[in-house]
Amino acid sequence: MAFDEGLAERIRERLSTDPAITEKRMFGGLAFLHHGNMAVGVIGDELMVRVGPDGTDAALARPGARAFDFTGRPMRGWVVVAAPAISEDRDLDAWIDEGCAFAAGLPPK
Repeated sequence: MAFDEGLAERIRERLSTDPAITEKRMFGGLAFLHHGNMAVGVIGDELMVRVGPDGTDAALARPGARAFDFTGRPMRGWVVVAAPAISEDRDLDAWIDEGCAFAAGLPPK
């Protein structure tokens, strides 16, 4: 599956000053990792966000968010955000901040 290079570039620009961030192709898309822990990613034209198990319900209540079910079984702690819900930079930034904050709280890999 291809991923939206424009969305990936928006994320790159937002995270370009953080030396802890690396990129890796995963899940048929592109993942952005904080010290080796996935924070956000792009699959198709959608944003994947790691919010953690305790943040799942609140994240799912936000516009455009749904459970991440890449394997056919929803994965608690991860959400997918539809493209229209991240068309504005402030909305994308909020999701990126959430994913990076969760990943930053994990031990480095």
